[in-house]
Amino acid sequence: MAAYAVPPVEELLSKRVQEMVLHGEEPLGPYICRSGEDVDEKQDIMDTSPIPTIDLNLLSCSATSDNKREQELEKLGSALSSWGCFQGIGHGISVSLLDKIRQVSREFFKQPMEEKNKYAKSVVDFQGYGADPIPEQGQSLDWSDRLFLEVFPEDGRQYNFWPQIPISFREVLEDYSEKMKMVTEITSKAMAKSLKLEETCFLEQFGKKAQLHARFNYYSPCQRPDLVLGLKPHADGTGYTIILQDEVGLQVLKDGKWYTVPRNPTALLVLMGDQMEIMSNGIFKSPVHRVVSNSERDRISIAMFYTPELGKEIGPEDDLVNVDRPRIYKKVTDYAETHWKFYQRGMRALHTAHI
Repeated sequence: MAAYAVPPVEELLSKRVQEMVLHGEEPLGPYICRSGEDVDEKQDIMDTSPIPTIDLNLLSCSATSDNKREQELEKLGSALSSWGCFQGIGHGISVSLLDKIRQVSREFFKQPMEEKNKYAKSVVDFQGYGADPIPEQGQSLDWSDRLFLEVFPEDGRQYNFWPQIPISFREVLEDYSEKMKMVTEITSKAMAKSLKLEETCFLEQFGKKAQLHARFNYYSPCQRPDLVLGLKPHADGTGYTIILQDEVGLQVLKDGKWYTVPRNPTALLVLMGDQMEIMSNGIFKSPVHRVVSNSERDRISIAMFYTPELGKEIGPEDDLVNVDRPRIYKKVTDYAETHWKFYQRGMRALHTAHI
């Protein structure tokens, strides 16, 4: 690797990883987050992942027999208490819409830099095109670019950051977001029923103005995938996150081993965040996950972050607190802000909610 001065982090973040790759630049110091000795770690990576698949249609369709619904609910509860995630099928979103949202994502990132930079954000802001805000000193940068947009509540949308090219971007995202709201309702109700709770209890905790953010991720090829990650290991500070992939790259940590989420073009990965672990009193797990880089091909994903409305207090459901399972977490408000402060230091924030 070339021996020359590494630019300040702010200067690196003002560039785009995609631009660096086009110019043949190798990843510099702030992007290095692995020792290069992770070859041994590959023994812990399971390419054929046993991550459970849940048919959401069985949980929401009135024509489903009680027996089949109960079996799927039991399977869902088991998945979220062990893995903290599942591959969701039968979600009601058409294949054509899934293809469209992937297509407009790719079309946006394929544009010249001067076009994409029309939607650029500063290095401290969230919404817009670029990289995440600057992490604290000593933390690595991710080998990725992203476009981050608030889609719900609607009065939080900043349309100046919504790409005008491709021209169908806004229409497709609005359609996809509406469908995602329906998926969050189905999923939240199913999670409650899997715990024998009133089906709307989690929806009530999220609130009528629950937030939904879209994050379009572009992972460029990397010459040194042994040194660099597309997204460093972390757990989400959301209620939960719903991810649409195009290629493999996302990995979930379970029992000390990394499991690759398999490619399924019609499935949505539903991943618990810290706030769902809090609301379930620790029954559902918020898993650590990461995105590995690839030397041969690029990759996109679209993540939808579902988070309680601003200022809404959330906490363990009362019916999940008893003599056998005492209250593990206290009530918290705007936990996502606390999560971000710790994330910038390369740490988890869940301990701040422990009793």
